[in-house]
Amino acid sequence: MKENKVIIGTRGSKLALWQAEWVKSELERIKPGIEVVLKKIKTSGDNILDVPLAKVGGKGLFVKEIEEALMRGEVDLAVHSMKDVPTELPNSLHITAICKREDPLDAIIISQKSKIKNQKFKDLSKGAHIGTSSLRRSCQLLNIRPDLNITQLRGNLDTRVRKLDEGQFNAIILAVAGVKRLGLQSRITEILSPEISLPAIGQGAIGIECRINDEFINTIVSPLDHKETSVCVRTERAFLKKLGGGCQVPIAAYARIEHRAKSTEQRARSKDSLLITHHSLLIIDGLVGRVSGEKIIKGHLEGKPEDSEILGVKLAEDLLARGAKEILEEIYRFS
Repeated sequence: MKENKVIIGTRGSKLALWQAEWVKSELERIKPGIEVVLKKIKTSGDNILDVPLAKVGGKGLFVKEIEEALMRGEVDLAVHSMKDVPTELPNSLHITAICKREDPLDAIIISQKSKIKNQKFKDLSKGAHIGTSSLRRSCQLLNIRPDLNITQLRGNLDTRVRKLDEGQFNAIILAVAGVKRLGLQSRITEILSPEISLPAIGQGAIGIECRINDEFINTIVSPLDHKETSVCVRTERAFLKKLGGGCQVPIAAYARIEHRAKSTEQRARSKDSLLITHHSLLIIDGLVGRVSGEKIIKGHLEGKPEDSEILGVKLAEDLLARGAKEILEEIYRFS
C-alpha cells in the first residue's frame, strides 16, 4: 500500500461493484484525503457458469482469487458478500468489519409475461418453472410445493432478471438485498417470509477482509463494523461451521436481536441498532434439509448476544442430534 492510497479487491459484477463503491465512499468519509481505488478480480465462481455450484465444491468460489491477491499484497482489503465467505479463512486474513445488514430475506420475482399481476408464491400455477441456483431455496420451496419445476439459474443478478424477462422462467428467487442495491426493488413481487424461505448464512451483509498484520487498514476499516449485524452474522457462521456444510447442502440460518427495553427512555434508545444492552435477546433459527425437500430439520434458540457463537454451535448440535447428521452424511456420500 502506498501512503494515502488504498486498493480494494472486488468481483466485477454490478452488485459486487456497488458494494465496493459503497465501502470506498465510506472510507473516504472516515479518512478525508485518502485515495481509494477498485481492482476487479475474476473469481472461479465467475468463470464457471454452466455448472451448478454444488457440483464444483461451492466453498470459496467467489473469494479465493481475491484472497490470494490480498495475501500477495496486490490489494489492501477485499469486499465480499458475507454469504459467499467460507467459515475457514487463510491464516493471515480475517474479517475486520461486517457492515450494516440490508434485508436478509429472499424475494420472488414473477415474469412480466405473467397474466396474473402481483402473483404470490402460494398462487403460482401447478408445475410453475422457477429459477434459482440455490439448493437452500429449492429445498424449502419444494418442501411446501413439491409440484414446482425448479431448475438451475446461474449468472449475475441482472442476467437472471433478463432470463426471466425472456420467458425462460415463470419466476425467479433472489436475495432482497441485491435487488434493492441495484435499484430493482420495483420488480419484487413478494418478499418471502422466513417460514417459507429461511435465508442463507450472512445474506444481506457486506464483509471486509484484511490482512491481520496490516494495522493501518484494520484501523480505518474498523468503524464500518456494525455491532448488531456482526453479532448476528457471526452466530450464523458458527452454526454453519459446526455443521461443516457448503453449497452442496441445503443449510439456512437467520439470527436477529430483539431489544426488550423496559423503560420509555430505553425503548427510544434501542432504536439505535448499535445499542446492545443486557435486555437484548439474540434469536436464531436454522435448518438442514434434503435436496429434494422431502425432509427438513428445523431448530430455534434464544440467548444472550455475548454468547453468539456458542448459540450458533448449540443450534447446530441440536439439529445434528435430531437427524441433520444423517442428511449431511447422505449428501456427502453421493456428492
